[in-house]
Amino acid sequence: MKVLVTGAAGQLGTELVSVFERGGHEVVGTTHATLDISQPTAVAECVAAVKPNFIVHAAAWTAVDACESDAEKAFAVNGTATASLVSAAEKVGARVAYVSTDYVFDGSKKSAYVETDAVNPQSVYGASKLAGEQALRDIDLTVRISWVCGFHGANMVKTILRIAAAQPELTFVNDQVGHPTFADDAAGMIATLVEHEQQGIFHVTNQGAVSWHGFAQEVLRAAGLDPSRVLPVATADLQPPRPAPRPANSILENAALAQAGFTLLDDFRIPLARLVQRLAN
Repeated sequence: MKVLVTGAAGQLGTELVSVFERGGHEVVGTTHATLDISQPTAVAECVAAVKPNFIVHAAAWTAVDACESDAEKAFAVNGTATASLVSAAEKVGARVAYVSTDYVFDGSKKSAYVETDAVNPQSVYGASKLAGEQALRDIDLTVRISWVCGFHGANMVKTILRIAAAQPELTFVNDQVGHPTFADDAAGMIATLVEHEQQGIFHVTNQGAVSWHGFAQEVLRAAGLDPSRVLPVATADLQPPRPAPRPANSILENAALAQAGFTLLDDFRIPLARLVQRLAN
């Protein structure tokens, strides 16, 4: 299979390129430096030249708070660009796998979100990513992930370890819960879904619901540090407040994966231990 991966230099995109190459596929990766996905003509020319069987669209503007103050850019990069890719894919007979987010939900549900739950984004970022979902066809694939961490790029595991090295105490919110997703695990599952020609919406996360406070404690524990150094705080008490609202409940149940017979990803503590060890070496 010939696969075009957008956002190939990102923490997920880097892993996607690797996993598809290991699977014996021909992979073409684009980055922000080589393709401006917000330019429809450039997107059309790129897809026409590559002629992929599948486009895995991992490129996005994920700066949640920055999106809040620049909705035009957020929708151009996350929404309109996806529509451009879908249009270009149609012309060469390709299908699209789109990486989406827990932010399409409002976070008010008392239990985990399944793929069929009603969407109701509360932030510009979430709304722009939902616009991307809505640009897809029935034959395409939406993969929602949450709380992404990995070896490449900036993410919360690296942030927590950096803060822990610089100060005795860390403070994280204890009233936002979700499923952490590790980029290498997620990339492997996305490749599996593509290879099995799945379509529709799938939630792909590691297992184990946790708050950000609890997650920070697990990061310290994995690094051999004292988890009691992490102090809890309520979102409402954060100073200064974040510009973009965060879903209080970001737990994505992997119901579609289970129903389709796929083995769910490991509990997040397993890839977390692997990542912390890799970052230490």
